[in-house]
Amino acid sequence: MKKSLLLLFLLISTGFYGQDVALFTQLNGRYDFTFAGNTLNPQENSFMETPTILTESSASLSLNPDDTIVAAYLYWAGSGTGDFDVTLNGETILATRTFAFQRTTFNLTLDYFSAFADVTQLVQSQGNGTYTVSDLDVTAFLASHFQNRTNFAGWAILIVYENDSLPLNQLNVYDGLQAVPSEINISLNSLNVIDNDGAKIAFLAWEGDVDLALDESLIINDTTLSNPLNPQTNAFNGTNSFTGATDLYNMDLDVYDIEDLIGIGDTSALIKITSNWDMVMVNTVVTKLNSQLPDASVAVDAIGLLCDSRTVTVSFTVSNLNATDVLPSGTPISIYADGIFVQYTETLAPIPIGASASDLVSFVLPEGIPDDFELQIVVDDTGNGEGIVTEIREDNNMDALEVSLLIPPAINPLPELKTCNLGGGVGIFDFSNYADLATGDESASVTFYDSPENAVSGTAPIVDVSAYQTTTPATIYIRVEDALGCVSTASFPLTVRNCPPIVYNYVSPNLDGTNDSFHIDGLYGIFPRFDLKIFNRWGMEVWEGNQDSPEWDGTATKGILWNGNQVPSGTYYYVIDLHDPDYPEPLTGWLFLSRG
Repeated sequence: MKKSLLLLFLLISTGFYGQDVALFTQLNGRYDFTFAGNTLNPQENSFMETPTILTESSASLSLNPDDTIVAAYLYWAGSGTGDFDVTLNGETILATRTFAFQRTTFNLTLDYFSAFADVTQLVQSQGNGTYTVSDLDVTAFLASHFQNRTNFAGWAILIVYENDSLPLNQLNVYDGLQAVPSEINISLNSLNVIDNDGAKIAFLAWEGDVDLALDESLIINDTTLSNPLNPQTNAFNGTNSFTGATDLYNMDLDVYDIEDLIGIGDTSALIKITSNWDMVMVNTVVTKLNSQLPDASVAVDAIGLLCDSRTVTVSFTVSNLNATDVLPSGTPISIYADGIFVQYTETLAPIPIGASASDLVSFVLPEGIPDDFELQIVVDDTGNGEGIVTEIREDNNMDALEVSLLIPPAINPLPELKTCNLGGGVGIFDFSNYADLATGDESASVTFYDSPENAVSGTAPIVDVSAYQTTTPATIYIRVEDALGCVSTASFPLTVRNCPPIVYNYVSPNLDGTNDSFHIDGLYGIFPRFDLKIFNRWGMEVWEGNQDSPEWDGTATKGILWNGNQVPSGTYYYVIDLHDPDYPEPLTGWLFLSRG
């Protein structure tokens, strides 16, 4: 009696902190489950004279020959902050998920842990036989926890197996590290129980004591459970319902038949775990219910967009993977843009359990939806957020994707390009820098064309953009294609102007092919109305010519030598009247004629 009073006082003075037991995974099919596991306590910690713990123990797995292992999850736990790598049948296992629980009593803080690893491949390869967990070491925390008799360690493997003779079942696996004294409530939703035959619930718990029992119960739908190993008021008593063992010290692996507590047509169930005396940590809860429901999910596979278009094509896949029934044809599918309904469609055919079906739909994005928007596709949605199919889960029916319409690239205004008239309106143009002027997008492709049709089709681009010769007026068409393949076109004009003539003011008419006449670039054929006069140094005119005259070769056609005589070497003066509005004043200058 003294011991019981002391423990009760300790529990009343204790604070707890842990992680709530919540749904980890859901498996649907012709499945059932079992546990294999063992404690590392050589005896119940309440009866230990001195703290003692093992570092390994073994358990056996024995399935029927036609049972196929689908999944195997290893849980291990103990006193302390955690040992997260153990050995299972000689193979090192690292924890992929961990849980922590902390208890404070009389200013003494005690830590506990649990760890998880998926060992499906190992168990599938080894099958039936003995499983040994070793290198699970909590000895460093043994002494401190022994003060409150909460020193423990152990392990268990949850094995899910398939058998064609089984009905279609739904297995829910919940885990965490949550303690009683307190009350744990787990709500099972999205059920559609069609047959309660074989319904059961099991749990993995740590640190239960056989001699501590006060309102220690497992309750489902307001009914307290019990079995030959577990009285109604002592659910956590170191037993293993799967093997019938009663020496699973400070550890419980128990399963209960709940056929009479689950009714056909039930859509939910409530599990409650209580203890007002014994400090027990619930690690894992597993339920098996005969529940035939589809489970629709949807994924966007691809978005098809056209440049400068508000037409959107969505390729998507509807799946019925985590299900126990066929997803019917005609299941509604709705598409939203920034939460606004834009398109409706339906599944075309029934989708079997574990199968998927792909489809696509096109629609025009309504005005008012911005160019950048979130697309949401929702299966089992009639367009107003409501569904018509009862499913295992109602929280996995949507997929979303950020979408940006393909906007043609912007082209900056390009100025008219002018060059010197080579005669007859012909010019040579350099527009090699217009690619940089057109766009600041370095990834864009910029090409030039001599017709709008070629620019649109992207055929026959102009190759030499630095010395392009053409007769003006002319137009060059530019094509800008961005990295997404969107194209824009624009144009700019080509024109010529009459540039100032270039005078070569040295004449040596000796017929050697060099400077034999007075040559002026950009004059003949460009200024058709020009007049050219040449004077000697005393101001006397010696020659006059125009567009129809040959270049002056030193022959006099005016003045005292007008009869065709050759003028002597010397400096002469020229006057060119271009008769062009851009050059209202005559061009004048000196030239030197040499007969040497």
